[in-house]
Amino acid sequence: MALCSVKEGNINQAMADTQAKTVNGWSYFQSKSTKQNLAEATLEQLRVMKTLSASSVPEAMAELDSKIATYASKVTRYEEEKQKIKSDNEALEKKHEELDRQGDQFDLADAAMSVGIALCGMAALMERRSLGAVAFLFLLAGMGIGVAGFMNIPFELPFLAKLLN
Repeated sequence: MALCSVKEGNINQAMADTQAKTVNGWSYFQSKSTKQNLAEATLEQLRVMKTLSASSVPEAMAELDSKIATYASKVTRYEEEKQKIKSDNEALEKKHEELDRQGDQFDLADAAMSVGIALCGMAALMERRSLGAVAFLFLLAGMGIGVAGFMNIPFELPFLAKLLN
């Protein structure tokens, strides 16, 4: 039980860390979206300026073309950066879900072993072997779930996890 509790505490810390990274990542994604939006608006303004420009000064047209190319590349760069940030954040969210599942395993292991220990005490006081056998089953189940958690074997009892959450 003690090992499962320590591992669960470590998992909770890792979950908090991944959650913070995910929140920061989505904020970064949003900032890139804002930058992209500004670059798109500027690009559109430059294109309109070029269209409306009656100037036949080659230097002015070259400057507009240069700015248009610069902002077009920024728009493309921001879109690529956003896709990378998005995939990174989705991976962090998946890791958080996995940690949550593993944390639930340690919760279940702890609960099963606690019930088993309590039943052992009752069986000893009441001198009932049948109750001792039930206690032993709870202890075995708790240890099995704990081992599955340590080995990161996906083992879930969703109805029980919901009940304990």
